Amino acid sequence: VEELGVVEISAEKIEAQSEVKMSVQKITPKEIEKLPSIGGEADIAQYMQVLPGVIFTGDQGGQLYIRGGSPVQNKVLLDGMIVYNPFHSIGLFSVFDTDIIRNADVYTGGFGANYGGRISSIMDITTIDGNHNEFHGNASLTTFGAKFNIEGPIVKPKTIGGSGISYIASAKHSYLNQSSKLVYSYIDEEGLPFQYTDLYGKITFNGENGSKANIFGLYFDDRVKYKAISDLNWNNAGVGGNFILIPGGSPVLIDGNFAYSAYNINLLENGVNADRRSSINGFNGGLNFTYFLGEDDVKYGLEVIGFSTDYKFTNEVNRVIEQQQSTTELAFYIRYKKKLGKLILDPSMRLHYYASLSTLSPEPRLGIKMNVTDNIRLKGAAGVYSQNLIAANSDRDVVNLFNGYLAGPDNLQEQLNLEDGSQRDITHALQKANHFILGTEIDITRKINLNVEGYYKVFTQVTNVNRNKIFDEDGNDDQPDELKKDFIIETGDAFGVDLVLKYDLKNINLYAVYSIGKVNRWDGIQAYSPVFDRRHNVNFVGSYEFGKTRLWEFNARWNMGSGFPFTQTLGFYEQYDFSNGTGTNLINSNGGIGIIYDDLNGGRLPYYHRLDLTLKREFVLSLNSILEANVGVTNAYNRANIFYFDRVNFERVNQLPLMPSAGVKISF
Repeated sequence: VEELGVVEISAEKIEAQSEVKMSVQKITPKEIEKLPSIGGEADIAQYMQVLPGVIFTGDQGGQLYIRGGSPVQNKVLLDGMIVYNPFHSIGLFSVFDTDIIRNADVYTGGFGANYGGRISSIMDITTIDGNHNEFHGNASLTTFGAKFNIEGPIVKPKTIGGSGISYIASAKHSYLNQSSKLVYSYIDEEGLPFQYTDLYGKITFNGENGSKANIFGLYFDDRVKYKAISDLNWNNAGVGGNFILIPGGSPVLIDGNFAYSAYNINLLENGVNADRRSSINGFNGGLNFTYFLGEDDVKYGLEVIGFSTDYKFTNEVNRVIEQQQSTTELAFYIRYKKKLGKLILDPSMRLHYYASLSTLSPEPRLGIKMNVTDNIRLKGAAGVYSQNLIAANSDRDVVNLFNGYLAGPDNLQEQLNLEDGSQRDITHALQKANHFILGTEIDITRKINLNVEGYYKVFTQVTNVNRNKIFDEDGNDDQPDELKKDFIIETGDAFGVDLVLKYDLKNINLYAVYSIGKVNRWDGIQAYSPVFDRRHNVNFVGSYEFGKTRLWEFNARWNMGSGFPFTQTLGFYEQYDFSNGTGTNLINSNGGIGIIYDDLNGGRLPYYHRLDLTLKREFVLSLNSILEANVGVTNAYNRANIFYFDRVNFERVNQLPLMPSAGVKISF
């Protein structure tokens, strides 16, 4: 009798051999929970920090930079709705509840034409539907905050797979500003200044044949007040819906979405007379058709986006920059995936029209993969990308938390002085970038996988707030544009290599990431490295389940990153407000403290590194009830990582120190 060998079929491997999967990371709640649960609660913001090519500026800030792109160049979608600020100010938590996430696809570059309107990356998050048959929920309490979610049927299906209506709702709230006075008083007797609230709800209507429709609503709120520095508050509210239609006996799948949201942010800074504010509200919607043709498929669709922005900012020399604008965008795309033996081709084309700028942007893109052997795959991607939305951040902010937005202005300079001394005509107001990526996937064993990608992003045109403005535009025709325009054009590039090594066993999971990269910018006057240019970034993540029934779990994560650029101080001077012109009283008035800066971002901060640990234990209370208890520590060896340097008081302010945490969660 001949014994047949064991054949293992991996869904992940089948997908790897049939999809290009260039620069995309698929995240599930199970993977998120393998990380140390900082503050007693696992969160996708913590997982994002260990992805290849992703840079976070530290424990406080919540800023996400992906392969040379700034936060405004990353599009974040929740069930199809555009989310303008997905991370809370503390940087450890997102606005999303891990327990209701179905999956999240993070594209760090080279994404297809079905996504657009951003020049760096895409983060596409979908939520689960409520349980159609039973009531379930969970509640948790930690040293950082509390969370609660419920789900269940409204109308139960009469048959398996039949039609029905269900709901799911989630709420989480941070009371860190209060609990820290007791638990973390050694950091600051007045407590840590962070608080937030996140609410989400969804109703799902299921059809007989797999078709369904969802309606949902959300509200996010964030507040942080740094003593004697700044007071910031933002909120985001929205409603939306989406659907999937599966016509009987047809090889086509139809899906669509529509959403409306409003985002507002306000910042008050100590020593600054005027506040900084920004708001954006608008809608986005789309309709997509997918035809399945055996191993191939064709996808095409339409997308429409409309939004209004209101922005006000006062720069270092008390010049006010203001803008109110409305704009509409319309896009059409087509994408065709073709399998030719071991070769997979994924060409696509996007036509994106920006109505307020009267500009059409043709954007060809291509993904390609070759299955060299059963265990080795080569891949590549390239594409053209554009966007109109710009950020209101200043690279010289002491605390860079102001995530304001505005539509791309049309009163830009006519020419850009290039680094080689030549000039380039500015023919449009769009921000544009080109992506070029090459990589390989190697299945070293059935349990060990290696992914290596090299990338080059060319930012051919980026719009930035003009930090050099000292003149009003009216009445100063003889002054150069770079000294009087509200916004300026910059160019730049980003290049690097990302390596990911995974080891998956039943009870042991190891994950190692190394990224090396370089980001350059040119603003028409000087070349500089942006504040998020980190040369080296290393992450080691480990998860171990143990015990007779594997109810214990230990998680660890260590991160090390080279220092960020910063602008050094040359000196100080007495700064007067000349907004009254010749009527300014210089004799009887006292000026404020003005700062003389060295070369923009010419210095480097020290290396950053941090170890986080968590130990969990599950207790089975009944057939449907489980209690989980966890204890953890953030920054386990109390590394003094710098947050910023107070120039005026000559004081160093560090990131979060060693912070123990504990939490309990009951699922029912």
